[in-house]
Amino acid sequence: MSEREWPETGELVVCTVKDVKDFAAFVNLDEYPGRVGLIPISEVATGWIKYIRDHIREGQKVVCKVLHVDPQRGHIDLSLKDVNEHQHRDKIREWKNESKARKWIGFAAEASGEKPEVIEDAIYSHYGDLYSVFEDIVNGEQSLDPLKLPPRVVSALQQVAKENVKVPRVTVGGNIILTSTKPDGVNIIRRALRSAEPKIAGADIEISYLGAPTYRIKVTARDYKTAEKAIEKAASAAIGVVERAGGEGKFIKKPKSGKTV
Repeated sequence: MSEREWPETGELVVCTVKDVKDFAAFVNLDEYPGRVGLIPISEVATGWIKYIRDHIREGQKVVCKVLHVDPQRGHIDLSLKDVNEHQHRDKIREWKNESKARKWIGFAAEASGEKPEVIEDAIYSHYGDLYSVFEDIVNGEQSLDPLKLPPRVVSALQQVAKENVKVPRVTVGGNIILTSTKPDGVNIIRRALRSAEPKIAGADIEISYLGAPTYRIKVTARDYKTAEKAIEKAASAAIGVVERAGGEGKFIKKPKSGKTV
């Protein structure tokens, strides 16, 4: 099995609210089929609660922290109030990714003739989750040899990843101000702009003219660390060319503009 049968104390779990009573809420643990947990009213929200249904309702998807697990009695005590918004968001995203990955593994299993659980066990034992292998495939970051899966299965996983996984992209931008009073200043600026488009793995650099002496630079990459490193390198390269020619350069960075796809 690629999953444990019971959650661990302190673990965050995705739940679907099954039944709400005056004193507690009963939930199904989505990642542990057949397991039901209890959220006491004191663990639903901070402060005094007059009506529990003001805070939780049947059919709602929630993220809870596991307080106590008693497999022999079949009891799982949970807390909703101990999970902040950031934890809730990250856990829901992780759960959705795992759900998608399990579906994709089903596609690969059908295409390769291998059992889904065999593929899941191989991936889970190496990665600890199912989604990461698809990220590695689309990013080309790591060989799948450690999984020790037949070539036909690896090929099927690669094809499924190519068809289904969308790599998130982020964009950062800023303005470069370049000035030169030299007679060949126009050519100096052109050389500076060409130098501002270095080949950086995983990053796309775009430069546009806003109006002398200001130029817009935009970098798109898979994460902010890569994008920001690339834009700093590109801006420094352009400014360096101008300054070495006796001109002046300045980079004004813009706030993060967010993710694109």
